[in-house]
Amino acid sequence: MASALTISLSACAAPQPSSSAALTIVSMNPCTDAILAEVADPQQLLAISSYSQDPASSSMDLTRARAMNAVSGTVEEVLALRPGIVIGSSFTPPGTRMALERLGYRFEAFGLAGTVEDSREQVRALARIAGHPERGEALVARIDAALAAAAPPPGPPIKAVVWQSGGIVPGQGTLIDDLLRRTGFINYAAQRGLHQADVLGLEAMLADPPQVIFTAGNRYSEEDRLLSHPALAALAGTRRAAFEPKLLWCGGPTIVRAVARLAEVRRGFALPRTTPRPPPLKRRGSLLAPSSSEEGVGGGGVRKP
Repeated sequence: MASALTISLSACAAPQPSSSAALTIVSMNPCTDAILAEVADPQQLLAISSYSQDPASSSMDLTRARAMNAVSGTVEEVLALRPGIVIGSSFTPPGTRMALERLGYRFEAFGLAGTVEDSREQVRALARIAGHPERGEALVARIDAALAAAAPPPGPPIKAVVWQSGGIVPGQGTLIDDLLRRTGFINYAAQRGLHQADVLGLEAMLADPPQVIFTAGNRYSEEDRLLSHPALAALAGTRRAAFEPKLLWCGGPTIVRAVARLAEVRRGFALPRTTPRPPPLKRRGSLLAPSSSEEGVGGGGVRKP
């Protein structure tokens, strides 16, 4: 007679869907959550990660995320839902992955997209898993349209830094580095050889200031004092612009919002700077004189004798 343990594991074994049935999915990755919410049927997506229901880490609409079931990433939660496939990340604990695979569950890991091209591939791969490749193509088309709309105006690129809480910057090999380049900026951190999650000190910023600082602080954190340091206010040639930190890491639909914000700031540099106009002149005899009460101010005309 089978032992109680054998019966228990058999009951938890992964379901075997028919070839015509769409895979049911549990996503434990906040970046894949946002993509799957667009390419999978609602009944397919059995759960998303709890990170997507947290305003500090969500890359999707909070109202939509909180209407879905969510898991924190334990094997027990997944077993209770019995999905056809589990989508995780490169940060999923190896023990969790091995336990799911031993129980017969298909597990696919998706890392952080480092470029727009990487993100396109992820969108298409997830849409194929969901059985709706046409929805993946539609999302890729939206991303490409947003990138085209965010193309920079003529002119040299603007030196910019994305500065996070504690002075952390995203440098080379990050998605935001690619998006900055595509929208008319030079990534100040990448230019200095910095990489993902490196720290850029205030002294370095003051010694060679960029033209714009994207402040991507976490408003739920206590580490943002550096972003509002009074020394930054003395940088007359540097602008500061807020940038939502949750737009930094995930690809897919997040790219659409991220490049819209970058393009908005970039267009501000293309606007002509206005200078004060002198008062209009009126003709007095053969001489021109100011027509306002500010006659003669600044040498604009001839003083009355």
